[in-house]
Amino acid sequence: MVAVYEGQVRVAGGKIDALSGVFLGAGDRVVVEAVTDARVLLLAGRPIGEPVFWHGPFVMNSRDEIVQAFQDFQSGKF
Repeated sequence: MVAVYEGQVRVAGGKIDALSGVFLGAGDRVVVEAVTDARVLLLAGRPIGEPVFWHGPFVMNSRDEIVQAFQDFQSGKF
């Protein structure tokens, strides 16, 4: 995954804006081209074989779990 937290970059033929990201497939090479001054984070790891739902700071396995995480956060449970 390439996460862009400032500026704009081109990855895998598409432009990615700040506060966005792109999931990449298997491979041994990644080309990131800065369209504007940019800062990115490159994340890699072994697939976990489970669905991944991501919203804001939360990463869960389903939309329902994301909703519950926001409710827990807003109620002060963590």
